[in-house]
Amino acid sequence: MTESEVEDLVLKLNEIEAVKFGEFKLKSGLISPVYIDLRVIVSYPAILEQVSRMMWNCIKDVESDIICGVPYTALPIATCMSLGFDMKMVMRRKEVKDYGTKKAIEGAYKPGDRCLIVEDLVTSGASVLETLETLNQEKLVVKDVVVLIDRQQGGPQHLEKNGLKLHAAFTLEQLLAVLVKHKYVGDDVAAKVRAFIESNQTKDPNAAKPDAPPPPPPAAAQRMTYGERAKTAKCALARECLELMERKQTNLSVAADVDTAEEMLSLADQVGPHICVFKTHVDIFDKWDDSIAEQLQQLAKKHDFLIFEDRKFADIGNTVVSQYAGGIYKIADWSHITNAHLVPGPGIVDGLKKVGLPKGRGCLLLAEMSSQGTLAVGAYTEAVAATADAHADFVMGFISVNPASWQTKTAPGLIHMTPGVQLSKGGDALGQQYNTPASVIGERGSDVIIVGRGIIKADNPAAAAQTYREEGWKAYQAALKA
Repeated sequence: MTESEVEDLVLKLNEIEAVKFGEFKLKSGLISPVYIDLRVIVSYPAILEQVSRMMWNCIKDVESDIICGVPYTALPIATCMSLGFDMKMVMRRKEVKDYGTKKAIEGAYKPGDRCLIVEDLVTSGASVLETLETLNQEKLVVKDVVVLIDRQQGGPQHLEKNGLKLHAAFTLEQLLAVLVKHKYVGDDVAAKVRAFIESNQTKDPNAAKPDAPPPPPPAAAQRMTYGERAKTAKCALARECLELMERKQTNLSVAADVDTAEEMLSLADQVGPHICVFKTHVDIFDKWDDSIAEQLQQLAKKHDFLIFEDRKFADIGNTVVSQYAGGIYKIADWSHITNAHLVPGPGIVDGLKKVGLPKGRGCLLLAEMSSQGTLAVGAYTEAVAATADAHADFVMGFISVNPASWQTKTAPGLIHMTPGVQLSKGGDALGQQYNTPASVIGERGSDVIIVGRGIIKADNPAAAAQTYREEGWKAYQAALKA
């Protein structure tokens, strides 16, 4: 495999976001700072064909009668290899049905056939060995495995102990080197990945001893700094926000839930030195015009913060285009950030992006809410996370409450902002639930604390903002060391 071929494919995989950096739980149980998600290549036929061709070149001289893809990610790769190079293919069922033929292996084969296992990548080799066991039960002869990427965490050695030779198109180190070369990954992130690989070699999946004491929990990837995460952001405004937070040493957003435009502007001037984001509800002010918008923008430049109009768009794409770009508020003209519910479907993001992306704006998706009895939970939250991945150039993150509990960990270039923050836990008569900065940033894994009444109702909003800023930053620094 030539270096130029590897480089070309790695850059394409990065472009379609098949390569992610953050904190991800692998099948082996390890928490990894890098995740390769090759499931996405099914949506890119040219890349799928390129992957299958590169893997075929690794094993074209290996003698085999049939190939079998490990369910599920490797199935389209194996199919593409079968079609492209005229190889018979069988398919392993992950769950054997209790009706019909009840077969574990589907397709035409006979005992003694030489079978090549096809997998997308290998960490410990556990998935390959599961497939090997089923193929052996059918008396198929398996000696070789081909993967696109070897994560270099013990997989080849474990497979060799089980009589299998691994053929890999390239390694995780080669992938990393390409992304560093093209400045998609910083040297600091690359160093963390390399250190993780070196210190987290996997155990042989078949070598567990029943009487042995349980192994210690796998080492967790260290939380990335805002500056490190900025380098991974796909959305330009997310990158700008993370850089601002690192530069200014604040993760505080103030919610300007006041009655008049004059109060709002005064508040922005008072708390501006302490915040990264100033959040407005423009439709509750007593008046609005272009001069007010201009004054707010000048304050944002003076104090180095971003403006976030908490509009919570929730209509169809065509309607939100008009709401965002026009009307009496012309939100896209002055607000760096806005947000939206995903209830209407992903078309709402398309509509907002049509207006906002050319202006350099960003959008937060409401994944969770801090009010009691909210319906934004579970499958809805997961769907929001998936939509953010699909619109990473415009979606800069989420309004969330407990991202640490999400099944799917989001990319580190996406920002979590959490409302309902006070210095002590509690709630109000209308169902708002409050959490502390330490809980929101540390335990719940959020990035920005949004504070309203704790600051705007204070006798000295500037002093209150300074206190919240210090508490939020202290929680962030503690999380980095955890």
